[in-house]
Amino acid sequence: MLQVIYSDEFLDHKTGIYHPEKPARLTAIVDALKSGNFVEKITWKLPTPVLLKPLLMSWIENVHSTTYINKVKDIAVSGGGYLDRDTPVSPRSYDVALLAVSAWLDGIDIILNTDDSAFILARPPGHHAVSDTGMGFCLFSNAAIAALYALQQPTVKRVAILDWDVHHGNGTEAIVETHPEIAYISLHQYPAYPGTGDASQQGLHNNVLNLPIDPGSDITVYQSLWEGRIIPFLTNFQPDLLIISAGYDANTNDPLAGINLQPKDFGLFTEYCLSITKKIMFGLEGGYDLPSLAESVVATIQACIGESG
Repeated sequence: MLQVIYSDEFLDHKTGIYHPEKPARLTAIVDALKSGNFVEKITWKLPTPVLLKPLLMSWIENVHSTTYINKVKDIAVSGGGYLDRDTPVSPRSYDVALLAVSAWLDGIDIILNTDDSAFILARPPGHHAVSDTGMGFCLFSNAAIAALYALQQPTVKRVAILDWDVHHGNGTEAIVETHPEIAYISLHQYPAYPGTGDASQQGLHNNVLNLPIDPGSDITVYQSLWEGRIIPFLTNFQPDLLIISAGYDANTNDPLAGINLQPKDFGLFTEYCLSITKKIMFGLEGGYDLPSLAESVVATIQACIGESG
């Protein structure tokens, strides 16, 4: 069984009619999942309300400065604004971003306390957010917060974050590279936004594996990297839990990148992950062509629950 954590409140982070990171991303995915022939193998779950997670702010403050957290809150309370030209904050964005973090932490609890997998269908995304500011559509660093939360659970000694978003997760890497118990692996187009992720960047504990990919690359390039680099790296690291920063903007139809993957390829990525561990949590990052995005999430979930595409 797979649990999908979703709330319509995630649609309340308003970014503007022309912004690629828009609420329709989630509704496209929800519609695709609810019309699939595997619907009986999915359990839908609401995220834990922020008020019922009294330690939530402490986990966010473990990653982000109080000054930055208050900045996001103040912009929202004042009616909205921008962290940078790409990263809007609407009146409800602060509350929604807190709920997104809560959902990612719920996912960790599901993985550790059940035999289920979890897919966090939330926004805003997080992998570009650094400790003292958001950027690149991202407000809080969901994956990094979730990884540090997981490490405080008694059965977890090592956590791996695999980021297959087409853009390098500069925020996630900057936050977790100081923790030897966390490995970070990124497959990303290079050069591309945000300009980080060179292969020479290996983390402070050799716990970072950056795999830059040339524009125009297809699944054959990815398969070589999975089999030759990623699986050996993760096998050696032996994570107790695998967090996927699941971005789907490496699709050939995506408007913000130039990689030539197909939606079905993300099913193959999921099968590779399952060869490492069954304890996997997926959290949505990018992906801006709505049909490709929805099809890719479906392919991910089908592979996770053992359904053929």
